[in-house]
Amino acid sequence: MISTGADNLSREKIQQLLTAVGCRAAEDTAQIETAEHNWRRPYYFGSEQLKKLNDFTEEIAAAATAKFAALAHSNFNVTIVSATQHYADELFSQVAGGQKSDYYLAFGTDRDHSCGFISISSQAAIILAAQLLGDLESEKNPDRQLSQLEESLLLDIASALVDAFSASCNNHNFHPVKSFVRGQWPLELQGTEELCKIVFAVKKGEMGDRAELCLLIPCCELERAAIITAQAAGKSSAADISKAILEHIRQVPVPVKVQLASTALSFKEIINIQVDDILLLNKKIDEPVELIAGGRTVCRGRPAKSAGQYAIVITEPLYNTPQNAKPAADS
Repeated sequence: MISTGADNLSREKIQQLLTAVGCRAAEDTAQIETAEHNWRRPYYFGSEQLKKLNDFTEEIAAAATAKFAALAHSNFNVTIVSATQHYADELFSQVAGGQKSDYYLAFGTDRDHSCGFISISSQAAIILAAQLLGDLESEKNPDRQLSQLEESLLLDIASALVDAFSASCNNHNFHPVKSFVRGQWPLELQGTEELCKIVFAVKKGEMGDRAELCLLIPCCELERAAIITAQAAGKSSAADISKAILEHIRQVPVPVKVQLASTALSFKEIINIQVDDILLLNKKIDEPVELIAGGRTVCRGRPAKSAGQYAIVITEPLYNTPQNAKPAADS
């Protein structure tokens, strides 16, 4: 380096250099919008699928409202509370630490092979039984045991929810088993298996409390049953797909930079750069410059000008011989 400036490594110049290389970025972090990501929860369904899942659950709620009303010969209102995704071990730990007297009713495409289940807490079971029998006073006693008649009515309600779920599916028929399981899941699931938990709120007319019923099913089973995977309007051949991909790639803009040459300076030399200083680079004036794309040299050429702008006349294309391409040096 040939410099005409004085050696003046002041605090102000150091601060200017540190600011120029990005130390002020920390001041702008408050303006960056971030989204919280829960690593303990799966993301099997994307945003578009979740929209379809919301419509699907609304269909189930409407079908369940009609089935419950027909079963009890009175007005019932079924609404969606939530539809969330969980790992099996997360939900199982919640069950293990909760009530051991909850009710679980398995269902599947046949009665011998279950793929999901309905979950009803003991408190929700009491509320439902009381509303079905019209005995709102017994609804206020959360510690009592259900009678055989009440458990039978509860089984009818859970089975009706399975029927409503099945009626909303396009190509699957689900059937409930014949009896409840108490205090434990009615089917075995792997700890990392992804489940969808759909919570329904059930209330009889305007009277009493609402009860919540949960439908749990592996996400892969729900995806097949509800057909909520984004699908194209028609099938395309492999050749059409390949052509479309190639055409898309051809339209993708590729940033290209021209590297004249490079050099290495010490921190002290950078600080002391002045106007009219001369930097000696590592390339002779008759050597070609390099065009760099994606970190690799794709062409070589000589500097020129055109229409009042800098330009490059290509003298050696390299993109057809990738073995000759080399990683670009840092400028």
